[in-house]
Amino acid sequence: MDRHETALSPQLTRAMAAIEADVERAVDDLSRMVAIDTSFPPGEGYDAFADLMEQLLAPLDFESRRVVVPEPLWRVEGGPASGPRTNLVARHATGKPVCGLYYHVDTVPVAPGWTRNPLRLTREGDTLYGLGAADMKGTIAASLLALRAAREHDVAFAYDPMLLLCTDEEGGLYPGVRHLAEQGMLEGHIVNFNGSAAARIWAGCFGVFHLQLSIKGHAVHAGEGNRTGAGINAIEGALPILNALQALKPEIASRESTLPPPPHATGPLQPQLTISAIHGGTSGGQVPAEVKVLISRRYAPEESYEEARAEIETIIRASGNAIADIGIDIQLVGHLIPTSDPYGPHWPRWQDALCLGFGYRPDDFRKWGAASCSDFGYVQQITGMQEVILSGLGRPESCIHSPEEHTTCPDIIALAKTILAYLSKEFASDRIPELLP
Repeated sequence: MDRHETALSPQLTRAMAAIEADVERAVDDLSRMVAIDTSFPPGEGYDAFADLMEQLLAPLDFESRRVVVPEPLWRVEGGPASGPRTNLVARHATGKPVCGLYYHVDTVPVAPGWTRNPLRLTREGDTLYGLGAADMKGTIAASLLALRAAREHDVAFAYDPMLLLCTDEEGGLYPGVRHLAEQGMLEGHIVNFNGSAAARIWAGCFGVFHLQLSIKGHAVHAGEGNRTGAGINAIEGALPILNALQALKPEIASRESTLPPPPHATGPLQPQLTISAIHGGTSGGQVPAEVKVLISRRYAPEESYEEARAEIETIIRASGNAIADIGIDIQLVGHLIPTSDPYGPHWPRWQDALCLGFGYRPDDFRKWGAASCSDFGYVQQITGMQEVILSGLGRPESCIHSPEEHTTCPDIIALAKTILAYLSKEFASDRIPELLP
């Protein structure tokens, strides 16, 4: 008999059955979460989301604390007005070792192409559509489902769960978990649910930084724009810069990382340069005075952030000289540093729990990294907490960061069972590091 097939106690068995029977409660919770717009940018829904989470956690006897990231840390000069960066730390403290359960509560903005209302959970059979359904509000719903089942069926825990509901992971300058780490508020070990439902052992990930490029000209009536000394067209001034950045893309993409790629990859993981957004101009009757370009650079752990940024800025300033009197300003508006190999002593038991919840076999698991990014590089750097367990609801077909993002009821049930087993004192007790001699 494999480890994950070991007989469970009557209490844990009943709790596992309750997860399946009560999945509609999780769907209702997820519906309420999706209805709160926490998209970043701009990040205006965090207080409302914290209100909801306090309401949902109160019956479970969790004590909640709001931790607001000071505005000077995250505010970008000239950026749009937005709401307070309210993080919620909720814990059920009984004196046991702490297991942190991490979630980022922000989503990406709504992309064009949705055929369903992205801020309303739409159920079609077992499929649940909505912004953040998979990334990652569905993981919060799964966690609540597990915690309720444990409470209602007297499942004894090996760990005191501490929920970390954090802000600004989707590209922010100062993600909430970074601030919590700096405030010394992280304890024990942490399960990060910003990952996939795959049989994956996380090997770490790339970093990413975002530069806001402002190209400034001078606005005049468009009919005067061809007169010497009149307007300076910022959009036309941006063209040499955009062309130079486009020419740099393949050079950056030719570099390779030693981070192990996913099993489906056709080659090694590679850095990326992306022109992510452009805003400028007002009307056909006016020479545009300013254009803003958002540049995103994903960099491998082997690369230097300082060198990668300097490479881009050097090309921008050199190519910007092609048009006289164009003003150039470059500002860092987001940065997540790479996460190094997070493997640690708690992983084998989490893998056992995944086998129980999702039905995986131990030999299904493969270790790989990603060019996607995480805010846990800051946690490793600040706290020295190297180990991070990564899991979640993401699948290739989940449309994360895309129109029609979705998860499924079976995956929410499977993740809830995984969480319940892992927190349980009886499950694979001989693999609980805190109990080992």
